[in-house]
Amino acid sequence: MFGKPPYEDRSQAGRELASHLERLGLEPNPLVLGLPRGGVVVAAEVARVLGGELDVLCVRKLGAPGHRELAIGAIASGGTRVVDDELAVTYGLDDVALDALTERELAELHRRERAYRDDRPPLKLAGRQVVLVDDGVATGATARSACLAVRKAGVTALVLAAPVAPTEVVGRLSEVADRAVFPITSRHFGWVGRWYADFGEVTDEEVQVLLAARPT
Repeated sequence: MFGKPPYEDRSQAGRELASHLERLGLEPNPLVLGLPRGGVVVAAEVARVLGGELDVLCVRKLGAPGHRELAIGAIASGGTRVVDDELAVTYGLDDVALDALTERELAELHRRERAYRDDRPPLKLAGRQVVLVDDGVATGATARSACLAVRKAGVTALVLAAPVAPTEVVGRLSEVADRAVFPITSRHFGWVGRWYADFGEVTDEEVQVLLAARPT
C-alpha cells in the first residue's frame, strides 16, 4: 500500500514511462500507438520524448454483465477479439451472447475511429517498430487484443508499455509482445485509477487535439 499515488497524472506518467523506454535502445522514429482514451495522453508524452510518431489504436472492452468495468474480453481495430473463457462461463455468456456484445462494441469502436482521425488516414504499421501504450493494465484483455491486432499488421517489433500493471498479468502479456515495460507492478493492484492523483476522464475532444497536433 502507499499514501500518495506514484503518478500525478497521465502526462507525468507518460514522461516517466518514456524514461524507461529510452533505455531499450529503440530504433529512431518509432510509431507510438495510444489506446483510447487515457492511453493516448500517455502515448503523446512517450512520442514526444522518443521523437516518435503518434497514432491511436481503437480497442473496446467487452464488459461483464452487471460489471461493465470488468473486462471479459476485448476487440480491436481489424476485427481481433480476445475472450477470457473462464470469465465468460462465470457470467453465463455463450457464443451467441458474446457475438451480440461484440456487435454492440464494434459500433462504438468504428464511431471512435471516425471521430478521432477526422478523415486522416491511420499511419501504416507494416515494417515499423511499434510502441503500444495504455495508461494502465488491469485484466490484460484489452492490451492482449491490441497486441494481436498490431501483430497482424506486420510490424517488425512490438513493445507494450504502461505505467502500471498487476504482477499476475505481466507474464501473459510478455508472450504477445517482443518487450513489455511496466515501471510499477503490484500483487495488490486494485484498479488503475488508484495509482494516479488525477485520473479524470479523458474526452474524445482531447484525443482529437493530441492526434491533430501530430506532424503530417
